[in-house]
Amino acid sequence: MKILLLGSNGQVGWALQRSLAPLGSVTAATRTGDDRFSGDLEKPREMMQTIRRLAPDVIVNAAAYTAVDQAETDASRARTVNAEAVAMLAREAFLMGAWFIHYSTDYVFNGGGVQPWHEEDVPSPLNVYGHTKLDGERAILDSGCRHLTFRTSWVYSALGNNFIRTMLRLAAERETLQVINDQHGAPTGASLIADVTAHALKQVIRQPKIGGLYHLAAAGETTWYGYAHRVIERARQADWPVRVNRDNLTPVSTDAFPTKAQRPHNSRLDCSRLEQAFGLQMPPWEQGVDHALAEILACEMRTSV
Repeated sequence: MKILLLGSNGQVGWALQRSLAPLGSVTAATRTGDDRFSGDLEKPREMMQTIRRLAPDVIVNAAAYTAVDQAETDASRARTVNAEAVAMLAREAFLMGAWFIHYSTDYVFNGGGVQPWHEEDVPSPLNVYGHTKLDGERAILDSGCRHLTFRTSWVYSALGNNFIRTMLRLAAERETLQVINDQHGAPTGASLIADVTAHALKQVIRQPKIGGLYHLAAAGETTWYGYAHRVIERARQADWPVRVNRDNLTPVSTDAFPTKAQRPHNSRLDCSRLEQAFGLQMPPWEQGVDHALAEILACEMRTSV
């Protein structure tokens, strides 16, 4: 099986290189890749040539425009990557009979209420990023291609810049720290997303009828404050240099940190459809965060010796 992977340098894409490797031959195309296999979604003509040259059995798109605030003033570029390029990829997948795997976001919802979002709930994005990701979802449906679309949220990994690393840095620098406590969701590891993707792909190859749209997130829920509290306390236990006092880690509302793009308060995703269709049980968010944190701390401590 030939697999074309786009966005392989990102958090999810990096993890997918490992998870997809046992399923077939993986070609990882990036924006700065070689001339034969371009992975730049801002250059649709070159992307199309890559697809037709490789003729993959599966196209996995882990690339996206994810600068949520910047998208408010860079809507054209966000739309090109998150919607127009996705439409082209889905169309090419349909023409060659390939499977198309794509990742979307809880930002397609308005974040209202307190109940986890189901796949059939009506989307109503709050910002440009959410609108462009929803347009991408709809383009996939319109194409008629065989697909798996996974909506996920609060993605992190042990690689690159993310919330865990930010909290570690700030906790080591400051004696007081404020973190938002009125946005709810489940931190979801890139490795979990990649492993579920590989598992689901194996099954849809045998059972095409179970393809479609699924929510994919770790089990349980927290807030950014709860997330930060766990990271900092675990780091403190591991003798990481934490300056912030327990009493000075303060929960605040979203209004304390104004942003260009409005964020949803409710990012909870119901994953029961995914679990039932593929025989899975999503692990608690704490498990993945603890594992990534341990990996980050081990790496930081090695480099500081």
